Amino acid sequence: MTNRLVLFLLLIPTFVFSQTLTGKVIDKVTREPLETASVYFDHTTIGTTTDENGEFSITYNDAVQSNLVISFLGYQKVLISNYRTKEYIKIELEAATNTLDEVFVNFDDALTRQQKLKLFRKEFLGTSRFANSCRILNEENLILYYDGENKTLYASSEVPIKVKNKALQYQIEFDIIDFEASYRDLDFEDQSFVLNSVTYIGTSFYKDLADKKNGRVNRNRNRVYRGSVQHFIRALYKEDLLNNGYQIFNDRKEVEAWDFINILDSDMLGIKELHLKTKVTILYKKTRQSTMELKTDRVFIDAYGNYAPIIGVYFTGYLGDQRLGDTLPSDFGLEK
Repeated sequence: MTNRLVLFLLLIPTFVFSQTLTGKVIDKVTREPLETASVYFDHTTIGTTTDENGEFSITYNDAVQSNLVISFLGYQKVLISNYRTKEYIKIELEAATNTLDEVFVNFDDALTRQQKLKLFRKEFLGTSRFANSCRILNEENLILYYDGENKTLYASSEVPIKVKNKALQYQIEFDIIDFEASYRDLDFEDQSFVLNSVTYIGTSFYKDLADKKNGRVNRNRNRVYRGSVQHFIRALYKEDLLNNGYQIFNDRKEVEAWDFINILDSDMLGIKELHLKTKVTILYKKTRQSTMELKTDRVFIDAYGNYAPIIGVYFTGYLGDQRLGDTLPSDFGLEK
């Protein structure tokens, strides 16, 4: 079973207008301000950096549902979920330890670095036409380890991995928390790679490189969006699957979606609960087939395509095969 995981937490949208959050980032020990620290909302295009006084200002609205991320090279990253209740915050960053992945740096795992990079690119970026337009700008920072006994590739980095998606015109900074690709069969000599599952978790910031009038880029982005997990979750929230191109099947027969999927109001403003009676097959525009299975009692969803918890929601097929090269920021299309 293949699934893609991106870490973020749902928040309660309590305002429908823009808010501005200000703050200051300092070293916890020296109390000195940290200049050029990154401050951004996870998986969005909304971000800034601190000035010479360690201060920042960032504006958001109820479309932003993800954690506020504060990171600086050499320090432990901080994620804040309760920023909506604040107008000003002070963040104290602690120096990072250097023990991460030291055990693997000089480990002989029987695969060359180029072989491991080939596997990583495929499972991290994907294999679609959009994924093939991606280039990792700082591969030298990747720490890769292959466990031959468990047939699993692990990846990490002490700095965010920078990916340029030429077709979609985004530069993505992805800070890896966990990456694991498990294989049933892996043979470089025969070029045989049978994937069992892949999981990647991290925080990400999307820098928009496009000219807003670039028709080709806009068409590419819309092609990626339509039929994506983000599009599907937004359609579920609206309880409008058919008009968005989705059909639901069970036991190879088309069924009434709402006989198998329950969407309920929750106690949280702007948040609904998703319940699934059993594993279902999803068909988009009669061509793209996927399955969805929940291994948790309920999932919270919102109108922007966010869902939580991430772990416990499994997609296979087209939706499960999407990787970083086929993703858009969670605020995509919301300017409309």
